[in-house]
Order: sequence, then structure tokens, then C-alpha cells
Amino acid sequence: MFSILIAGRLPQVNFQQVSETQFVIPISDVDHVNHLVVFMTGQIPFPDNYGGGVYFSWPSTEGPSWIYLGKITNAKPSAIFRINKLKDNESKADSASTLFSAFQHQTAVPTDGLLGISVEPLSQLEQQVQPSDVTPTTVASNVEFVSKMLNNFVNYVTSFVQNVPGTSEQIVPLSIVQTWFNNFQRRLSENPNFWKTT
Repeated sequence: MFSILIAGRLPQVNFQQVSETQFVIPISDVDHVNHLVVFMTGQIPFPDNYGGGVYFSWPSTEGPSWIYLGKITNAKPSAIFRINKLKDNESKADSASTLFSAFQHQTAVPTDGLLGISVEPLSQLEQQVQPSDVTPTTVASNVEFVSKMLNNFVNYVTSFVQNVPGTSEQIVPLSIVQTWFNNFQRRLSENPNFWKTT
């Protein structure tokens, strides 16, 4: 029903069903994972008005502490989550939660993280709050960002084009490219969403 994909690894589908509505999969060597893709395989859809809450837990000797990442639904059957910054948000994890309580993590590998999917009503999933640095990225938003960044770059550097004497060639001094890059980096650090308004 579910699968995960991590760069440089084969897709993993070996989720363990721990209750009627909960599924868990260990993620080996999780400290070296930046992003992971969670998706439905298409074999079994969610029941009407239900979706899958996606949760993550860092390796712990004290048992799993779950952080809500987001959701997948029949209408949006996949999502990309950035998990490498979650270590800083471990305090937001719910260690007292009974979520996935039926799961007994038997592995002795201290670097295994856990990914859990809980089938829940969409109304309940809509009320969940994601940590701000976990928001799923979508291909559409990445494409939009790259498109706007490149348009900004081309518009900026073409305003500094110089003709090469004796040829039809035009050049842009490398210092102009470096200035654009520095300005773009500065604006991005001041407001990561500035490009959405330009």
C-alpha cells in the first residue's frame, strides 16, 4: 500500500502493519538521509474521507518519539519530506504518545529511524501542525522556484551585456554574475520566499 524512496537506495515497501490503521518501516542509517519520498503504491486507496498521517521518529534507546511530517491522500498520493533538520526539533516530538504503541521496535541497530503512517480521518489530519522546516516540497514549487530564479538571473545579466569589438559576440563580465549571485543569496537568507512575490 505504501513505499518510501531515499536517494541512492532502492524503494522500500516492507512496512509492518502494527494495527488495523497503522504501518511502520525502519529507515537504516537515518543520519545520512536528507529527504525522503513517501507514496502510495496504488494497490489500495484510502477509504473515502481518510488519508495517511506521516510520522517520523529518530533512533532512541527510550522508545520512539513521533514527529508529524504531513499527510498523503488519494488526491495527493505522494510527498517529499526534509528530515535532516528534524534532529533540532526533537523536543517537538511526542514521546508520551500512544501512536504506534502496538509496534515493538526489536532492532538493535542504533542508527535506524522509524517512519509511521497512520490512517486517519482527513478532518483530523487537517488539524495536525507540521514543524516549519518539514513542510513537504512539491515538484511544482521547485519548478516554479527554478523558473523564477533563472528569469531573474537572465534579466539581470543581460542588462550588463557588452559587445566584443570586431565580432558579433556579446559577453557579460564574471563580476556581474558574482554580484547577482551574492544579491540573490542575501535576499534568500533574509526571506526564503521573496521569489514568490517577484
